[in-house]
Amino acid sequence: RRRFMCRLSKALISGGCLSPGSAFASLLGLRSTHPQGRSLMLNNIKLNNFGPLTELNWPKLGQINLIIGENGTGKTFLLKALYCTMKTLEEYKRGDDQRRLEDILAEKLYWTFQPEKIGDLVTKGVDATLSCSVTFGNSQLSYKFGKDTVRQIPTIENHVQPRSSNSIFLPAKEVLSLHQIILKSREQDKLFGFDDTYLDLARALRQSPTKGRNYPEFANSRESLEDILGGRIEYDEKAGRWQFKKGNQKFSIGVTAEGIKKIAILDTLLGNRYLDTKSIIFIDEPEAALHPTAVCQLLDIVAMLAGSGIQFFLASHSYFVVKKLFLIAQKEGISIPVISADGNQWETADLKDGMPENTIIDESIRLYKEEVELALK
Repeated sequence: RRRFMCRLSKALISGGCLSPGSAFASLLGLRSTHPQGRSLMLNNIKLNNFGPLTELNWPKLGQINLIIGENGTGKTFLLKALYCTMKTLEEYKRGDDQRRLEDILAEKLYWTFQPEKIGDLVTKGVDATLSCSVTFGNSQLSYKFGKDTVRQIPTIENHVQPRSSNSIFLPAKEVLSLHQIILKSREQDKLFGFDDTYLDLARALRQSPTKGRNYPEFANSRESLEDILGGRIEYDEKAGRWQFKKGNQKFSIGVTAEGIKKIAILDTLLGNRYLDTKSIIFIDEPEAALHPTAVCQLLDIVAMLAGSGIQFFLASHSYFVVKKLFLIAQKEGISIPVISADGNQWETADLKDGMPENTIIDESIRLYKEEVELALK
């Protein structure tokens, strides 16, 4: 029985337990190229004493990057820290904006994490400064500040050129039905509650489509997205709300399935050209409110868009997400870097080399073994 259990455990780790969901990719008629080593993407991350992230070093990033761990380990914190950095580079010197880089960053940290002062982001109980360093292409941006910092970042060094592309953060919570509430809360009332990830997304969705042809890299994926969704999300200017249009019928966004809304947000941001082939997308809990089949479809979309040049960072505690991305890495022969929390330590791995050691994987194996034990009694 022991030998039998061992063989089953190995099969669970290395085999394809989930339906590959590759029908989406074949439907597109495309094979993802996943350009590696692009000069215009995040390549390396170092954080120290950044909230729950006491020490984190994540080198050799790829087009798709996965953060896994239990609740409370700092997955979302890491996503937001990276998002603040990228949005700072994108707002710096854009148009007529004359703000200093450090002022943009301080404002972004304040409205994204919403502390009383940004010094509160320093890890509690440590007598050291918070530091963040990211390598973008071959250039570096780094900054640090202490626990007494209010809204002025004293030390910042930047060699990264301002970006014309846009990053976006897709939160786990539903956004479309709250669109106007988010905009009013932040733009008119200036209240905490909805952080900058929600505000930026609401503003991005509000952007009107520009005339002309869309990016050819997205053309086939957008056509197939509409086939999968069975319709399209549209904004009704007169009613001031989003709706789902299927043929000649229109449905309130409130009664539209969560999976449709989540996938349709990506389609909308591609359609209005807020995103381009150099964008970075951060997704918190892509599995939230989605059936496993829908999770697979969403990750197939992620893989195809990554092949077009977009870089992704996903945070998850779902075995389905880890397994599906593992299958994509194996099928396409691509690198999908993973960082996972093990207590206060962060361990790096690559799904191209196999499934990583993590409590999510361990618990899935334990449940599988328990099921087999019951079947053998």
